[in-house]
Amino acid sequence: MSDLIDARGLSCPQPVLITLEKLKSLDQGELVVLLDTDTSKENVIRAASSLGWQVKDVAATGVEYRLILEKA
Repeated sequence: MSDLIDARGLSCPQPVLITLEKLKSLDQGELVVLLDTDTSKENVIRAASSLGWQVKDVAATGVEYRLILEKA
């Protein structure tokens, strides 16, 4: 089962900081992040990549994004 972060409605840098905190607590696995701005999406992807996490999927629904981050 994936962990989930719902960062919708939060202003940067909060979504990035929350995501980084969670990623650092996980050695591997899958994390789903819900966001509602393009800036947050790009910043979370960049931050996750810096820790060795891969973007498995990015789904856009209206103005919201669902990122699936994965690390084996």
